[in-house]
Amino acid sequence: MPFDVARVRGLTPAIGDGWVHLDAPTGAQCPEQVALTMGTAVRAPISPPGEAFPASQRAEVIEDAARQAVADLVGADPRGVVLGPGREVLIGRLATALSPSWQLGDQIVLSRLDDVANVAPWRAAAEARGIGVRWAEIEIETCELPEWQYEQLLGGDSVRLVAVTAGSEHVGTRPAVARIAQRAHRANALVVVDGYAAAACGPLRMNELGADVLVLTASAWGGPQCGALVFADPGLLDRLPSCSLDPLASGPERLEVGPHCYPLLAGLVASIDYLSTLDDEAQGERPDRLATSMRSVAQYQSELMEKLIYELKFVPRITIVGNPSGGVPALSFTHDGRKAQDVAAYLADRGVCAVADMGDHGVLEHLGSGEVGGVVRIGLAHYTTTSEIDQLARALNEMV
Repeated sequence: MPFDVARVRGLTPAIGDGWVHLDAPTGAQCPEQVALTMGTAVRAPISPPGEAFPASQRAEVIEDAARQAVADLVGADPRGVVLGPGREVLIGRLATALSPSWQLGDQIVLSRLDDVANVAPWRAAAEARGIGVRWAEIEIETCELPEWQYEQLLGGDSVRLVAVTAGSEHVGTRPAVARIAQRAHRANALVVVDGYAAAACGPLRMNELGADVLVLTASAWGGPQCGALVFADPGLLDRLPSCSLDPLASGPERLEVGPHCYPLLAGLVASIDYLSTLDDEAQGERPDRLATSMRSVAQYQSELMEKLIYELKFVPRITIVGNPSGGVPALSFTHDGRKAQDVAAYLADRGVCAVADMGDHGVLEHLGSGEVGGVVRIGLAHYTTTSEIDQLARALNEMV
């Protein structure tokens, strides 16, 4: 059966506002069941876990359910799931925990493809410890991240960490993370993978990526503004310095600061359950349903992306950045004659949500996008339709 996008759209009332939502790289719209779940959790009595009364026990149940749901999503052990805010805060917390073990002369490897969220915290930690940063470069024309360059970048025995994205929400590129991780592990380096965009558009499995730590943010697939660090080896958590306010904290709690926002964690569970229902033929336990649904999402979005790229190639004065074919369903384009903000404003006047990015950080800065007036970023979600792509193309073709 084909992917039933009409049924999926019915699960997310927010997209019925008359706008064409092509701003998925900044976060997908929230499904009804997620909103209802969070509203119910807000109204229910909840107290910090560890006590004998129901409100405290409710918090424990929500927390355990959130760890299990994230583990089911990526094929991990719930004992290795750290819960918290979005990836910016979580990666910063991870960098703070890992950096005390770095010594003068050590190196870390970052990528020009990554979002600033998976770059800035590592650079700050490296600067604070006085260690070096090596850069994996991208091919300017295609925005590909060649895997072979890591052989040289990982030379010697001084590289302690490799941070890389599983898919760029800016230019759509999806690097060969598994092969990069293999090279990194041969050099005894820890691999941290940013799964922000990739987790929303298809199956993402820890063992297939080779990630030691996978970073997730639920808003990418329509969940609340919270996320997780997923450790392949839960035992690593007890070997890291604790940042918890509880001196007896163990396991994932060592990287969790202060009390959780339990309504958000309830919404996190609901959002992963929602992902497991995107294919109405998905059956079995939640991991099986997730695998089936996310494979369907990946196939559907791949077809949509082919159509989007095809339509944009025929729009006058539009240039797609790089080669987003076969990556995550996101791309950036420039307009020869108009700044990105003007193009985004024009599209908004015609009911299309697109993101203007001035190209002043991350991969877009490296590409020099700011020098041409920035880029317009487009992203497809599991609720995007072909007619919405047609509406975008018509609007751009009418632009003078």
